[in-house]
Amino acid sequence: MRAEPIQLSVIIPCWNEQNNLEAGVLLEVEQYLHSLPFGWEVIIVDDGSSDGSLALIAAFIQSRDHFCLVPAVHGGKPRAIWAGVQQAQGEIVLFTDMDQSTPIKEFDRLLPWYQAGFQVVIGSRGLRRSGTSLLRQLGSVLFLSLRQLILLPNIQDTQCGFKSCQREAALQVFPKLQALQQDEPPAGWKVTAYDVELLYLMEQAGFQVKEVQVEWRNRDHSETKHNGEARSSYLQESVEMAREVLRVKLNQLRGVYK
Repeated sequence: MRAEPIQLSVIIPCWNEQNNLEAGVLLEVEQYLHSLPFGWEVIIVDDGSSDGSLALIAAFIQSRDHFCLVPAVHGGKPRAIWAGVQQAQGEIVLFTDMDQSTPIKEFDRLLPWYQAGFQVVIGSRGLRRSGTSLLRQLGSVLFLSLRQLILLPNIQDTQCGFKSCQREAALQVFPKLQALQQDEPPAGWKVTAYDVELLYLMEQAGFQVKEVQVEWRNRDHSETKHNGEARSSYLQESVEMAREVLRVKLNQLRGVYK
């Protein structure tokens, strides 16, 4: 690891990302981070991949001491990110998806808001999303409307995979996530609304949250995340996400988070 103090820890969860890795996403991440005027690290948490992801990551980081790989038993995205947070040394932690649908360079848009006093700065994709079907765009609008009625009315996009916060905020809030208390890990890849619970708890803990418009287009080349037809997969995802939002609301009403 570099001798200079680490200010940014980039945490990338990975589950069966072989196609995205072969597209050169880690090189893209590295090239951007080398342009930063401060110390950084990349923590890749492999969430029990069953394809060639682990070997590709290990080969890439072999001669790169500012990258590290954390192998984990499959437990889902929130657990993978939490495992990365516990390893992080940076003052700021950035969560970004392996497919780089929001490119790492968009961190340039997030960083100035820390100087303005915010502790949590998240990316927002807006409503028009390049590379997604009309069905998904319509579903996003419906999810936004439902979720804002129930929780986080001032945040437009809770589901963008490009989020950052002060490390101390992450260490304080992540252990309180009910999503991490579930004993049974997900089977395969699962889209969740854990982000809603995370942002709700960040606000409840008194951290200032800033939402920033970022570039986003669908660049996911993975062939192993989805099972069955895209439509049936999307409908199942939508039901699961709505269920999780309602669970967070019920937890709020029951006083669980107090």
